[in-house]
Amino acid sequence: MSDWFIIDIAVFMVVMTLTGIIIPQILLIAFRKNLYDEVNPRKIHSGSIPRLGGIAFFPSILFAILLVFGIGAYYFPKQILSIPPTDMTSLCFVCCAVIVLYLVGMADDLIGLRYRAKFMAQIFCACLIFVGGLSLNNLHGFLGIHTMPVIVDLGLTILLTVFITNALNLIDGIDGLASGLSAVACAFYGMIYVEAGDQAYALLSFATLGAMVPFFYYNVFGNAKKHSKIFMGDTGALTVGLILSVLSIHICQLDASKLKANAAVVAIAPLLIPCFDVVRVYVHRIHCHRNPFLPDRSHIHHKLLALGMSQRVAMPTIVGTGIVLTAANYWFSTFVNINILFAIDAVLWIVANILISKAIRRRAKRTGIILWE
Repeated sequence: MSDWFIIDIAVFMVVMTLTGIIIPQILLIAFRKNLYDEVNPRKIHSGSIPRLGGIAFFPSILFAILLVFGIGAYYFPKQILSIPPTDMTSLCFVCCAVIVLYLVGMADDLIGLRYRAKFMAQIFCACLIFVGGLSLNNLHGFLGIHTMPVIVDLGLTILLTVFITNALNLIDGIDGLASGLSAVACAFYGMIYVEAGDQAYALLSFATLGAMVPFFYYNVFGNAKKHSKIFMGDTGALTVGLILSVLSIHICQLDASKLKANAAVVAIAPLLIPCFDVVRVYVHRIHCHRNPFLPDRSHIHHKLLALGMSQRVAMPTIVGTGIVLTAANYWFSTFVNINILFAIDAVLWIVANILISKAIRRRAKRTGIILWE
């Protein structure tokens, strides 16, 4: 375990260093070539800010993992050879899938793509990881379901992969929110995989965490006027979203005896906020007779801004809530039925949104300012 601890720390440090080196170079190129995120009424930022930060993520993650495996083969051969071949195979397919979405995201950031093309790419990537052996083959009692037929397994794997990938992409609306929630999820998954002895996926978790740290700094504390602020764009959101879906799904494949809590709860707990938010937003758009796939200002961060919060307050509020929800669900799942726990989460989310909406309407009547629709 001590050797694996060193390896995990090493991969985290390598990715953090590489991402921290690459992002300033992306900023330099973006400003020289005028590659900025366009300002429009739906977006919150002002000024010329590049949205290419996500370009640094996957190359850094892949480089660090391959480097650690290469060096580990010399200095930690026992640990490297102890990784099950099935994990190595599935990670190969995961890397292929991430490469596809990485390129799709880059194309969208540079020239723009229709949402249908991105959906088709996500479905293809979900099929890739399924072929590699990664699947949602056990719901561990959610809705009374445990193991499932292969065809249902495939359908749910595709659905959850596309759902989580888009949930992270859609919640990327204010500085530090997507990267903050992703960092919390990666740290949580990393600790869970270490506890379960699944070191290959622990490496992937900590490597992705390493990419989030320097990006969070430039995204939150960077200054647009000094050309030091950057967004992750679809390249980053789709890449990290797919990795989080992979980390989540694989937890459901673990031996339940290796986990202290219900595997299905552990899998979804750190992603509750983006997942609940995307469901509420889609329902809201359909209720208002809008295309559910076209963007608007109806996400949870828009609602907090409409309450009068600044981005610097709204972001830690949402991320902090995510940490509390993750810890609470992990603890309660050790003695509360998963279906009851999920129902409580859903009710709390609905009630919280109703209260926030009422507070927004009261503020709008008082000030005459409407910032949310």
